[in-house]
Amino acid sequence: MWLWLSVGSALLLGIYDVAKKQALKRNGVYWILLSATALTTLFLSPFLSAGPLPDHLRLMVKAVLVAVSWVSGLKAMGCLPLTTVSTIKASRPMFVVIFSIILFGERLNLLQWLGVAVVMTALFLSSRSKRHETDRKTSAKGITLMIISVLSGAASALWDKHIMQHMEPLFVQSWTNLYVTILLAILLLVQYLTDKEHFQPFAWDWRILLISVFITVADAMYFFAVKQPDALLSIISMIRRCSVLITFLGGVLILKEGHVRDKALDMVLMMAGVALLLWGSL
Repeated sequence: MWLWLSVGSALLLGIYDVAKKQALKRNGVYWILLSATALTTLFLSPFLSAGPLPDHLRLMVKAVLVAVSWVSGLKAMGCLPLTTVSTIKASRPMFVVIFSIILFGERLNLLQWLGVAVVMTALFLSSRSKRHETDRKTSAKGITLMIISVLSGAASALWDKHIMQHMEPLFVQSWTNLYVTILLAILLLVQYLTDKEHFQPFAWDWRILLISVFITVADAMYFFAVKQPDALLSIISMIRRCSVLITFLGGVLILKEGHVRDKALDMVLMMAGVALLLWGSL
């Protein structure tokens, strides 16, 4: 069951990323994240049950990691092509796989390792094929922000595996979103107080509602997958990052980004790797 929950989560995450990229046309990074997360918190408010202080402290750590990953990732998305962002973002499972084995003693079978190798090969080839594109269209700042997003996102996934051993999925999701909302509100207030002249006011965009729905359902499926006793975080993370397949299609079909031929082979290889991961996990 955890396997198919991960697949469903990946599909929704891909759509979520495309919607975020589109929403940047009308609002700044903090407004999009704050409004979407606040709506998600509202959706999950019935699950805001009381819990012990140590659990809330762990969730505050989780919220900081999530906020750093989201803010840096969305800022990078504002100056990088979506297809480039999706490829860099897809490297996150590599760190999760390595540390899942080191920290949690997870063991992969031959087919799963083969799937990991194929996906990593696709990521390597994709990064090489994008060098000429990155020189023209991206900045060092954007690449740096994406690296920060990837590392903090990987740390968040590993932290999830730790805290989900004794917490319920909806408790984690609801409180984490509330704490992230508070952090983003503070960041937005600081931005306003330090640069009132250039502060961008909020403009409602219906895509913010879509973003909230997609991330709420995607994260719920993810937390329920991680909670299952036989779940492998290394495989879940790898499958979830294959949301870049959806993001890639959105970048090509909706945003009309170029260099499709170079990237198509990378995506085919990634799909083959996912197929091996699924086959090896059944």
